[in-house]
Amino acid sequence: MRSLILTAMARIFFAIMLAGSVWVLLRGHNEPGGGFIGGLVGAAGFATLALAAGVETARRALVLHPVVLMGAGLAIAFVSGVPGIVTDASFLTHQWGSLAGVKLGTTIVFDLGVYMVVVGGVLSFMFRLYEEDAA
Repeated sequence: MRSLILTAMARIFFAIMLAGSVWVLLRGHNEPGGGFIGGLVGAAGFATLALAAGVETARRALVLHPVVLMGAGLAIAFVSGVPGIVTDASFLTHQWGSLAGVKLGTTIVFDLGVYMVVVGGVLSFMFRLYEEDAA
């Protein structure tokens, strides 16, 4: 039997936690935080939704299968290191540029890949645990 209060508040908590995880992700390439911590917060949001409304609801909210998310994240993190090789530096030497006065770099691409790997990995584990517990 599910808690009525948790079920009612889970979607609000989910939205807040997901927004917070994106904030930590975007903040992290210049200050502490980034892909790993943001991914943990994002995965906690999905885990809260799964606990309150069921694993299938959380899977639908995730859109991609967690293993596909991990693979895509790993590919994105790998691709972020390629510009370093192209510019005669070493792999994962990040490049920086500016667009309309905003400083951009390949580090945010790497952090996005790490974020996706962490969310996919944690949710793959958590969904399996929740499914076994329900059976």
